[in-house]
Amino acid sequence: MSTWICLSRERRFKAAIIGRPPESAAFPRPSAGAPGAMTVKKGKRMEKIASFTVNHLKLEPGIYVSRKDHFGNVTLTTFDLRMTAPNREPVMNTAELHTIEHLGATFLRNDPQWMDRVVYFGPMGCRTGCYVILEGDLESEDIVDLITRMFEFIRDFEGDIPGAAARDCGNYLDQNLAMAKWLAKRYLDHTLYGITKEHLVYPE
Repeated sequence: MSTWICLSRERRFKAAIIGRPPESAAFPRPSAGAPGAMTVKKGKRMEKIASFTVNHLKLEPGIYVSRKDHFGNVTLTTFDLRMTAPNREPVMNTAELHTIEHLGATFLRNDPQWMDRVVYFGPMGCRTGCYVILEGDLESEDIVDLITRMFEFIRDFEGDIPGAAARDCGNYLDQNLAMAKWLAKRYLDHTLYGITKEHLVYPE
């Protein structure tokens, strides 16, 4: 049954890509002064956060440095693991993204080389990818091997999803292992294997 659901969603995913209107028409960029261009609070102008300054109309799946935060001698690097093309491909459903979160976090927290440097791993609110925060002043090239191995783990995973129980998770029934495995394979085959510079540095 789960395999049928996975195949059905794969067909819908491909159909949506073909039939979706151009991103420029469906998702126009707000002009200066338009709602969403800048937030104003109590008369004070609030600058956009770093992730909102990325040109999502040109952004492709890849691994990108989202930001670096410095705390004394410690640097934390936030990476953008973009799995689908924003505003051009369908977003991931919550069930499979939830499964990717459970499996990815389990892998990262148990990786002998990186486990002590993992701060956070979780989904983006827009559901086009995930964020991972690691200790260190790092670049995208530094974690290609780690992220590739993580998604190979997800692609090849069989058995019970770690933490998918009422005692362990606040929404444990919202899981889809079959689709998570399909998405992991797609990310590996289309992006991570043989990844190029264009998919490691944000577009201008």
